[in-house]
Amino acid sequence: MNAPVKEMCGVLLVDKPPDHTSHDVVARLRGKLKMRKIGHAGTLDPMATGLLIMLIGKATRISQYLISLDKEYIGTIELGKITNSQDAEGEVMETRPVPNFTQAEIETAMQSFMGDQYQMPPMFSAIKIGGVPLYKMARKGEEVPRESRFIRVSKFELTRFELPHIDFRLCSSKGTYVRTVAHDLGQKLGCGAHLSSLRRIATDNFNVSQALTMDEIQNLSLPEIERRLIPIHEAAPSVAL
Repeated sequence: MNAPVKEMCGVLLVDKPPDHTSHDVVARLRGKLKMRKIGHAGTLDPMATGLLIMLIGKATRISQYLISLDKEYIGTIELGKITNSQDAEGEVMETRPVPNFTQAEIETAMQSFMGDQYQMPPMFSAIKIGGVPLYKMARKGEEVPRESRFIRVSKFELTRFELPHIDFRLCSSKGTYVRTVAHDLGQKLGCGAHLSSLRRIATDNFNVSQALTMDEIQNLSLPEIERRLIPIHEAAPSVAL
């Protein structure tokens, strides 16, 4: 009688490529690892790249713990253009002239986003109202009332100043829509803005520098991938399973 095949178990750090949904990454891993029990701890929009924490096998049990950790991002905001999705994937709804801001004026506006606050989620999001994802309503041109969510921004720094583009580094709590921060910054400045690129570089102590690309994963053997898994007790030492 053959012994049952032992399933992999642990956390795999993946550097998500552009134009992939988080579910696309799950699907590709399921195909590579030949197992169904794979999830992730926090999505990234298709346009965004960077750190996805993938949960393999029994590690799916620690999803809620890892989702709750703070995230760190770098990205670019384009001033002067407002899109319906608040990022570069959407349709440009309005174009406004960009004043000749000084770097200090931009930094002052960015500083106003620091700390505890409530954020209105965008219509183009997976949040469900009445069982229907908001993005499905948004695609029909519908706008519905939705509740603001509590978030915390612990860092929002300007890293490059080249109007109409500004690069930034942002650290925030779970549930923060970075594209909404970009949109709201544009509203505060009066010229409008949208998020033109985004990369998640860290989730708490997990860093994208430790992650594998999808191409690297595809070229590794299963034992090599298994050696890259972070054990549950290391990934979430305070969680009792």
